Amino acid sequence: MRRSQASGRIQGFLESLPPHLLLALQRDWLHLARPDQLPPCEAAPGRPAWTTWAVIGGRGCGKTRTGAEWVSALATGDPAFTGEPVGRIALVGETFADVRDVMIEGPSGLLALPARAARPRWSPSRRRVEWPNGAVALAFSAEEPDSLRGPQFGAAWSDEVAKWRYAEAAYDMLQFGLRVGTRPRGLVTTTPRPIPLLRRLLSDPRTVVSRARTADNAPNLAPAFLAEVVGRYAGTRLGRQELDGELIEDRADALWTRDGLEAARVAALPEPLARIVVAVDPPASSRAGADACGIVAAGALGATAYVLADATLARATPQAWASAALALYHRLGADALVVEVNQGGEMAEAVIREIDPGVPVTAVRASRGKYLRAEPVSVLYAQGRVRHVGALPALEDEMCDFIVRPLTC
Repeated sequence: MRRSQASGRIQGFLESLPPHLLLALQRDWLHLARPDQLPPCEAAPGRPAWTTWAVIGGRGCGKTRTGAEWVSALATGDPAFTGEPVGRIALVGETFADVRDVMIEGPSGLLALPARAARPRWSPSRRRVEWPNGAVALAFSAEEPDSLRGPQFGAAWSDEVAKWRYAEAAYDMLQFGLRVGTRPRGLVTTTPRPIPLLRRLLSDPRTVVSRARTADNAPNLAPAFLAEVVGRYAGTRLGRQELDGELIEDRADALWTRDGLEAARVAALPEPLARIVVAVDPPASSRAGADACGIVAAGALGATAYVLADATLARATPQAWASAALALYHRLGADALVVEVNQGGEMAEAVIREIDPGVPVTAVRASRGKYLRAEPVSVLYAQGRVRHVGALPALEDEMCDFIVRPLTC
């Protein structure tokens, strides 16, 4: 059947439904949820059955709704989620106030879910949510790990574990309580931060990871939030962590740190630059496995250098990298192309001149290795004499992975 015919039949079917069934369909989580918001299959070939489902995502990507729907489905025995109702469930947040205000009473929490059956009853004084079938969810604060000693559960929802003050202690105590039923399991929903607990969970073969970005939930977010916040932080370390849900870490032996690069970032130039150059470091070969062709634009304003753009190509022919460098040169109105000629020598200049003979090309030859050249540049960053204009994620990732090779005799 052709796609157009299938779409027509689906549309006809929907139009034939009475209003109450259409309303039920609009409220059905299996119909509304994105794939990353639905629990993984029971087991995947070649790996053990999962015990932890980690939903790692940006702010506002729908993590809370995912957790609330999962808990509700387990408590009510939804056959799409569980073979039988789970009678005892733990709800663990950074503080009890977070459990109450976000996981239970929040706009995407348990009490806000569309009414598909009898609603659960929330007893704040007893810190418990009860469903008509007798299932109970108990609220706990991660600030009190010992409160998790003793109780036992068939499932647990741990929210924003990357913010927990006593993350490992609270999470470990929770695991000892997951001992009820045929298959105890846990859900972790969090915006990532490089803490030991999250690293441990993500490396565990019994953890299945779902990822989501803030932009994935755009239809449910205020347009002003998307325009202002997402537009402002997209590509920065903070944006990649808080909006894209990336786990970003620093190397202890790297010449640059992400905090240092964030401190060097400016949104715009304070005034026009005195000089702009596009620097090109051609690869020795365009074959698979060859080095990337570095193409970076920078300008000078007094004693401060401003890095303007990164057009580095992972793998490219001489024609391709030369065209990319020239395009950046013309876009920025640069003063010159600076080309390292250690690899390729005169060939690099010749390729550029063949495409655009009028562009001034300055050839430079490196007398020292890149590791020795990188150290004084990192000192300039530390002195505040280099700025990044906007976000340059790929370049900054490479810088934060750049270490000084030890000298050998």
